[in-house]
Amino acid sequence: MERTNWTEIDFILQGLSEYPKAEKLLFVMCLVMYVVILLGNSALIILTLLDARLHSPMYFFLGNLSFLDICYTSSFIPSVLIHFLSEKKIISFTRCVIQMSVSYTMGSTECVLLAVMAYDRYVAICNPLRYPIIMNKALCVQMAAVSWGLGFLNSLTETVLAIRLPFCGKNVINHFVCEILAFVKLACTDIALNEIIIMLGNVIFLFSPLLLICISYVFILSTVLRINSSEGRKKAFSTCSAHMTVVIVFYGTILFMYMKPKSKDSAFDKLIALFYGVVTPMLNPIIYSLRNTEVHGAMRKLMSRCRFWGKG
Repeated sequence: MERTNWTEIDFILQGLSEYPKAEKLLFVMCLVMYVVILLGNSALIILTLLDARLHSPMYFFLGNLSFLDICYTSSFIPSVLIHFLSEKKIISFTRCVIQMSVSYTMGSTECVLLAVMAYDRYVAICNPLRYPIIMNKALCVQMAAVSWGLGFLNSLTETVLAIRLPFCGKNVINHFVCEILAFVKLACTDIALNEIIIMLGNVIFLFSPLLLICISYVFILSTVLRINSSEGRKKAFSTCSAHMTVVIVFYGTILFMYMKPKSKDSAFDKLIALFYGVVTPMLNPIIYSLRNTEVHGAMRKLMSRCRFWGKG
């Protein structure tokens, strides 16, 4: 079979082409959720920048998480929305690679960042007196930079290995987006090495951070249970509740995707993957804003400023 260079072709994203009515409904749902993602995460970033009370390590990392979620969803949702309304769901090689690499970078970075945020909560509860010294500005910037750097290196490795594969004419990707495993399956050569590297990357960037998160919370739980007053225990748990909820939502959906029996209908699997990519970034700002008095206070302060400027 004749081999073709990747750059000479366009790809067709199959999505749910066989269910056109469902695509119209998904368009509305994804558009609404994308707007919520942009507004919610942008609001959190603005609040953490403008309000001095939120200039702490926890909110610095939360700002990184919000920015990450905006970049992640913006790498594929606009394209998905356009394709929902188009008969020809075509994406160029360059756009496909960019979409694949950016989304993979953000997914890998989020795993590491959640582990960094768990360490921040560990220091805050287990070493409260030394917290300002340990979690200084320089360390926070370094930890955030390492999170982004590791995510980028993982994505770069996977992407370079994928685009070096030979191609023999197949150009239909059975997905809504340029997902890396669906991409490499189009190659006309043995992809065992790619599958092994992808699997190793998933293990390293999914389960290693999860292990660190679990270890952090074992120490946190041990410390909290030694607090005598119930009010003190409640206050300590409240500082971790948002992060724990985000971790449970993030890893719960991933583990469900990977551990559930493979569906005979590929449409169901594609829908699960799509909603994982949209729902989690939408919930993060809601979770961190819910019952968070500091965020509520910063929001009220910003709203009062806006009203004052409006009257002026």
